Amino acid sequence: MSEQLKFIVETLNKEPFKRNYNLISFDALEPLQLLQVLNDVFAEIDSRNKLDIREEAADQTAIRMLGILKILKYKPKTDNTSEFRQGLVMGDKPTVYHILEWVLQRVPDLKKRAYLARFLVKIEVPPDFLQDDAVADCNQQYEELVEQFKELHKEFTELKKSGFSTSDIKKDIQSMEEEKEQVVRRIERLKKKVESVPNFDRMMDTARKLRQEKERELSLANQKQEQKNQLMHADQRYQRAMNQLKDLQRAAKGASAEALIEKLQEENNVNTYLGQEKLPKEIEAKRKVVADLQKVVLEPAMGQSDLDELHTKIKDSNAEINQLIEKRMMRNDPIDDKLSIFKQQASIIAKKKIQAADEIQSTKDELAATEQELSEKRQMARELEGGEVLKGDEFKRYVNKLRGKSTVYKKKRQELAELRAEYGVLSRTEEILRQRDENAQRALEGLEAKKGVSGYHDTQEELEKVSTIKSELDEMKGKTLDDISDMVLKLTSTISEKKSALAPVIKELRPMRQKCQEMSLVYEEKKAQYDNRAAGYETDRSKLEQEVRTYREECGAEESRYHYLQSMKKVVDTQLIRAQEEMKLYLSTDPQDKKKSCREQYSRKIQEQENLGKTLREKQKAVRESHGPSMRQMKMWKDFEKLMECKRRCFLGERNAERTMGGTDYSGDVGGEERLVL
Repeated sequence: MSEQLKFIVETLNKEPFKRNYNLISFDALEPLQLLQVLNDVFAEIDSRNKLDIREEAADQTAIRMLGILKILKYKPKTDNTSEFRQGLVMGDKPTVYHILEWVLQRVPDLKKRAYLARFLVKIEVPPDFLQDDAVADCNQQYEELVEQFKELHKEFTELKKSGFSTSDIKKDIQSMEEEKEQVVRRIERLKKKVESVPNFDRMMDTARKLRQEKERELSLANQKQEQKNQLMHADQRYQRAMNQLKDLQRAAKGASAEALIEKLQEENNVNTYLGQEKLPKEIEAKRKVVADLQKVVLEPAMGQSDLDELHTKIKDSNAEINQLIEKRMMRNDPIDDKLSIFKQQASIIAKKKIQAADEIQSTKDELAATEQELSEKRQMARELEGGEVLKGDEFKRYVNKLRGKSTVYKKKRQELAELRAEYGVLSRTEEILRQRDENAQRALEGLEAKKGVSGYHDTQEELEKVSTIKSELDEMKGKTLDDISDMVLKLTSTISEKKSALAPVIKELRPMRQKCQEMSLVYEEKKAQYDNRAAGYETDRSKLEQEVRTYREECGAEESRYHYLQSMKKVVDTQLIRAQEEMKLYLSTDPQDKKKSCREQYSRKIQEQENLGKTLREKQKAVRESHGPSMRQMKMWKDFEKLMECKRRCFLGERNAERTMGGTDYSGDVGGEERLVL
């Protein structure tokens, strides 16, 4: 529930809705406000639904929303249609939340569906009206237009998916027309050039035949390739059939005729049960559901009074059922008690049969899926390896061979690890000896510098001094070389002593390394076990968290349902109080109390409305009777006005003509005429 509410709030806060909701404020919305939010979402899908539901009657809102959901092909989460309708009318949060989640996940697709529904949802014309030729022709034309719209929309969708725009298509058409003109001009030029060539017709015929043969050759090559592909597919099917045959033969080894017959009888019994009992029941149940849904669809929209009546009938039926159960328990017939035990056993056996049939069906589906996957894996292995997949004894020999190779591999890897360890020791020893050699070289260079081997070549005087003391220096050099040789001997003896001293340590180190490797393997195994157990614990913890989350959601749902039922109880109590007061007023002998009752008030209003309707019908009748003469009188009056306007214009024209003729007075001639002519 929380994830659903979170998704709805996040989606409503984004484009194009731009609502500033949070989880608390959205959950605190009243049923009318929640229905307004749902209506706004419908308005985003279809702009014709953009309105304020406070200005619309509740039954009209429910009819309109149910019609929209029917067009959008929404499936309620409950099979009880009356409960779903009541939840939608009352603005029930679970019902509205489920609709919002379903709609907000599919807004683009639903926009397209709503747009198409405006043109593709056909208007149902009663057969009585279709008897009229004009109506039948109009309906036929309407259906043809709907089919034409389907084809045009399909072409539009295909063009839209193709990625071509109208400008690109126009450019392509224009370029193709230009190329066509160029090709026509080139053909005309070539014709003019070759018309003077002798045997022109025969050569053109030969070229035409050559082109036809090349096209035929190309088509034959395509047919050859197609036949190769078909041959390859046929070989694959043959190979699969042979593998199936081998599997069946292998499965039939060691099986007797009685076992095969028994197996076939079991399969026959299972299939008979599935075909004669289970499947007909499921089909009948589906048909009942479809019939119920059709009844619900064909029924008119229900108001609050209809819902109250249905609730009353349900309560009466439940009370009657309880009474019948009590009577049956009071009767306590021993024969019925014995039969009830057998009935319970029969129902338990029937349930077990249904469960076994479901398990068999699921096992068959799983077996078919596994066989399909096995065939795909074999095909992939055959394509990769280029040979057959090993089976049975061959696979066992292959596994034993792999185990032997793995043992040899482990031994070689161990020897390689020992050699690498010894190589490390020797490289470290070599590095130490190099460092000592470098130190000896530095000491020797320092000793040479101290003894004056270098630095006596700056001036000629120094050269003379060097020549005078050369003998002394030679003696000193001899002594120095003797000292160096003694030092080298001491160093070599020291190195040999250190090697002999390190030899037992190295011998002890080798088994310790072997033990370290074994411990590392044990450590890896323990670590893998720890990881597996940690993953198992983590999985259990996540499952428990999921269960806790589910229970919390159920608790929240039950709490909301409890509050909703409490509210409905208060509403019912209020209605019951009103009904009791109405009954008291109705049974009262006081005329003033009877006048206060709703029945008397509504009866008085109904009588007033009937009197008003009667008066209006009399007025309508009088208007209909006087409509024809009044229309004729009005037409005569308009004609009279036109005639008078024409007379006035003629009179004004004559007077203006008299003024223009020099003031001549013709009043004596026309003074006594009658100017009004009817």
